[in-house]
Amino acid sequence: MLNVTAPDTATRPLSPVPPDVEQAEAAIVEHYPRLVRLAYLVLPPTLGRNRRVLTAHSLVQRALPRGRRDSGAAAAAVRGGVPGQRDGAEDSGYAYVRLRVLRAALEAGVPLTFRALPRRAQLPPVLPQVWGLRLFPRSGGAEELALDQWLATLDGPGRAACVLRALERLSEPEVLRVLDEAGVPDPAGAARESGDPANDALFASPEFDPCVLQARPTDLLRRRRLGRAALAAGAALAVCGALLALPGGGWGSDGAAAPLYARNAAAEQALDPAKLVRAAPTLWRTSSRTDFSTWPARGDRAGDTELLRRALAVWARPGPTVVTSATAGTPAGPPMGPAQLLFAGAVDQAVVVLMYDGLRVVRYAEPRTGTAGAALDFARTDGASAETATALVLSRVDGNVRYLTAPWVTGTALRDLLKPAAPVVALKPTPDGVTPPVAGPAPAGSCTSWNALAVTGDGATRLITDLGELTPARLTSGAPGAERDVTEAAELGDWSRIACLLPAVRSHGVRTVNAWTYAKQPLPEGDGTAAWLCTRAETWQGAADRVQAQFLAPGTAMAAQAARSEGSAACGPREPRVLAGVLWKSRAGQWYVLAAGSAQFASLSVSGGGVSGSANGNRLAVKAPAGAQVDLSGRLTDGTKAGVLR
Repeated sequence: MLNVTAPDTATRPLSPVPPDVEQAEAAIVEHYPRLVRLAYLVLPPTLGRNRRVLTAHSLVQRALPRGRRDSGAAAAAVRGGVPGQRDGAEDSGYAYVRLRVLRAALEAGVPLTFRALPRRAQLPPVLPQVWGLRLFPRSGGAEELALDQWLATLDGPGRAACVLRALERLSEPEVLRVLDEAGVPDPAGAARESGDPANDALFASPEFDPCVLQARPTDLLRRRRLGRAALAAGAALAVCGALLALPGGGWGSDGAAAPLYARNAAAEQALDPAKLVRAAPTLWRTSSRTDFSTWPARGDRAGDTELLRRALAVWARPGPTVVTSATAGTPAGPPMGPAQLLFAGAVDQAVVVLMYDGLRVVRYAEPRTGTAGAALDFARTDGASAETATALVLSRVDGNVRYLTAPWVTGTALRDLLKPAAPVVALKPTPDGVTPPVAGPAPAGSCTSWNALAVTGDGATRLITDLGELTPARLTSGAPGAERDVTEAAELGDWSRIACLLPAVRSHGVRTVNAWTYAKQPLPEGDGTAAWLCTRAETWQGAADRVQAQFLAPGTAMAAQAARSEGSAACGPREPRVLAGVLWKSRAGQWYVLAAGSAQFASLSVSGGGVSGSANGNRLAVKAPAGAQVDLSGRLTDGTKAGVLR
């Protein structure tokens, strides 16, 4: 922390002299990534990562002074005065544009009021804009997450003091001087909040680099539908105007729901918010079932009858502007009877309602103001238990995820699967069980971390991870039929090698993913020992389970996929065996066909592609030419012939 004293305004150096426009432009172009990172860190986190990125770029680009001014005019403007001496490494052009960026970023954090006109920096940027995409920096690790959460507790001047010290490497007097020039009323107080200098290196992390971005789509289906509807917009507007003029006509309180097409007593009862089932807060303690049916109704809008009416109406008859999604094998029809309310409340920039009808969990979301852009998501959850009903995904915003945890969950923590030895980061949910936003798992092709949630409850700690659906998938380890929660160091080590293969099962209605090290194989020529793993992703529908066999060579951090299958019983309780092979090259340059099966295999054989060989036991290694295409098979201990996973 800086040892601060208030700047002496009588002896403070003069503010940077406005440079000519070419000099300022050169400073912006040369230091653009540095200036954008400074603006991004000073801007308030409440704006959201996408708007902070666009606003940071906008503020830096607007830092260019207006008009043209040469060096002689700048000197004359000082009226004979001599500017205060600066560090030789800092040119006046950069100091000037940095000050303009800092002032604008601090202004952007000032709340809007009705007493004064908003300043330009307080409004969303006109440019730059990216249509149809959300942009945000790459996600960092647990340390960056903790630093970002701490920065969110500071006000704008406090963040500015941290950034000037950590990024700009300014001394204590310089930090105070720049804050004073930026219009901070209490520079010394802001500097006292600047935190531990030991964390300064984290400010250079890609987590806070708004020039290296990830992009995600926003509203693909909605944009397509809007494009098709544009041709009929004029006629639709006239019809809506006529309907609104009729007594009792127009849009009702059902928001984005389609018009009624039938009246049925049983269906209307299911749409009555007063009929929603609300479980007692302690039902889960005494019920013979421990699943979503024992979750109490939670959230600050659980008593909002109009919101619940809209959610039920849209569920029954989603209109053409509602974005609807359903996991594989999940029916997307209306409720069969009164549903159970799990949650209703404001989450980030939306209002979310979660309901359960015994077969599905349904998520309805609408903006905090209005109903345009409402979304409806379905997830099949029949057969859930205490192990698979530990949490639901409430929202995903800018790559971050919020979960709603089960009432029996007593502790939550964030774990990076790629760092098995790193300690978990404890999270503090709200009294309703809503976690703070945590960085979601890495997208495919950029697997530098993979975050999972460790939830503790009913005497066990379980790992779950977001695979793009309402229900996070439970992660386990062990042989088929003996799966267990991932808690041991060896099990965490296995998951660190295969976590980056999880995108292959993303958005497929996955309930659990089990990892099993089914064989160890000494490699030819003394090149070490390889491990063979089998990963089985079981789905809620039970008919499209995905199985992968992976090969992990010594000296490699990540396993390679050797074989995969969809709908296979292999590597599961019904068929607890697996066989796979790879073409492997030794350090001396010789190619081999390597194969390994689970303990049920008594012998293996390979043929074709100029290769022939067999071995007793469940492991095989045969020399082969590069690129050989072979047939691999084995015999079980009971004499039955079995093939490879395919």
